[in-house]
Amino acid sequence: MDGIVLLDKPLGLSSNQALQRVRRLLLAAKGGHAGTLDPLATGMLPLCFGQATKACGQLLGSSKAYRVRLGLGAATTTGDAEGEVVREAAVPNLQRARVEAVLGSFVGEREQLPPMYSALKRGGRPLYELARAGQEVPREPRRVRFDRLTLLRLGERDVEFDVVCSKGTYVRVLGEEIAVALGTCGHLAALRRLWVEPFAPDAMVSLEAIEQWAGAGEPPAARPAWLEPVDLAFQSLPRLDLDSRQALHLTQGRVLAAPATLAASPAVRAYAPEGRFLGLVTVGPDRTVRVERLFVSGSGGPEPPT
Repeated sequence: MDGIVLLDKPLGLSSNQALQRVRRLLLAAKGGHAGTLDPLATGMLPLCFGQATKACGQLLGSSKAYRVRLGLGAATTTGDAEGEVVREAAVPNLQRARVEAVLGSFVGEREQLPPMYSALKRGGRPLYELARAGQEVPREPRRVRFDRLTLLRLGERDVEFDVVCSKGTYVRVLGEEIAVALGTCGHLAALRRLWVEPFAPDAMVSLEAIEQWAGAGEPPAARPAWLEPVDLAFQSLPRLDLDSRQALHLTQGRVLAAPATLAASPAVRAYAPEGRFLGLVTVGPDRTVRVERLFVSGSGGPEPPT
């Protein structure tokens, strides 16, 4: 079972719990998820199965969009609604123009300090384990990017907005920083991931729909429409169509000659004659095509030197 499931992760499940539940329903031998969502967050969680697990690293580097409800006037230990309130502050009378100006000030690149309640590891232990034990350790700030922040609703004690951001962004930290910029403190009251590049929001499937499909047979005969093909993760890359002999040689790790119409590129999608996705190749300035990563079973390694 090779493919990508764009799960609409429900509230209350960790990313790994969601992955394992879907993996069992698909009877998949192996699987992985691209980008962690906390149990209190919902929305798009790309799950990769079979050969598609090789695409997880690519998806982890993608831009993402979130819908955020930021509660104002109370800061928590975790930066979200799961933690205990550790500080309270008055909420000023906020005007829409003021909030929009604050949101706009975050657009662009900036340094962000990862929170203690995160899956980053120190000495082999996740930081959230240290945080729960009352420990705080130094963390290195990381460079993140915010492409767009759009105000949706302004309440007396909360703000709802959409944000498009780069990989590695901690939205709970963004929420805390926005609350401070508004003259108070805050925490994430709700968080939903709207999409992960390059996937469209309407491609998500619910856990209930997957369970219904799995219950239709032992195992169901037809491949479900929501099991996306592996190459969907690479649709922005150039395409190279091979004949049967070239496809065989590529899966054996041999070097091919690039067609004159294909420009040099560090990443190109390669396909067999029947349209089967073989994997990613590089096209060098010397007009050679070399395997970068194969996404087919039973392929050989690189051809031995002669």
